[in-house]
Amino acid sequence: MNAVLDFIAALGRAALNLVRTAGALTLFGAQALSHLVRPPFYWRIFFGALVEIGFFSLPVVALTALFSGGVIALQSYTGFAQYHVQSAIAGIVVLAVTRELGPVLAGLMVAGRVGAAMAAEIGTMRVTDQIDALTTLSTNPMKYLVTPRLLAGTLALPCLVLVADILGVLGGFTVSVAKLDFSAPVYIAATFAAVKPIDVTVGLVKAGVFGFLIALMGCYHGYNSRGGAEGVGAATTAAVVAASILLLASDYLLTDVFFSQ
Repeated sequence: MNAVLDFIAALGRAALNLVRTAGALTLFGAQALSHLVRPPFYWRIFFGALVEIGFFSLPVVALTALFSGGVIALQSYTGFAQYHVQSAIAGIVVLAVTRELGPVLAGLMVAGRVGAAMAAEIGTMRVTDQIDALTTLSTNPMKYLVTPRLLAGTLALPCLVLVADILGVLGGFTVSVAKLDFSAPVYIAATFAAVKPIDVTVGLVKAGVFGFLIALMGCYHGYNSRGGAEGVGAATTAAVVAASILLLASDYLLTDVFFSQ
């Protein structure tokens, strides 16, 4: 009987911690967003974060998308050849990349790279009392550290995903033409026939949501880190894990909203 009660109590504590964390995260994000409409806005921090998230993440996102498009073409050919519908490969590649793999893979790459960097940077400022120093200098830490990064993440990831879409389709095209003996004009025509503006648009909307969540997780865990270097390391790990989980969960919800009909 005691074991059952202990188990129920543990579940209750976990549920309360989850609700508490969700509430704190919601308030943190709302407070950061409120500073978007209240001057001043720190443009130097914003552009620095935009370059860090967008430009410096471009190589890893580009390589991931390029090879993923090629893999989709190869795997699709293996399955479709059994039913003699190889002509559908071009449509499958472009739809898979624009609807799903472009935003998700780019988001996961950026979460691992940028989310960890944000948490480490802000967490180091927290444990070395630099955030308290900002408050002493009459600079709002949320407005200075968090708000520009949230806006930069929301704007940078759709740009990365647009590049990932192009390179993913290019990867599928290259493999199909060079290895699977497709006709290049036929493949290109099938690609344009299959893709619709809504597919690309929804992928970019997903990317904006993912970018916001990644920046939010990095800033939140870094801002609330405690305990010196060990606490910064824990915050960095938590930021990447939480961002990845929220990214996949929000991906399902957005997909259900846009493509359930």
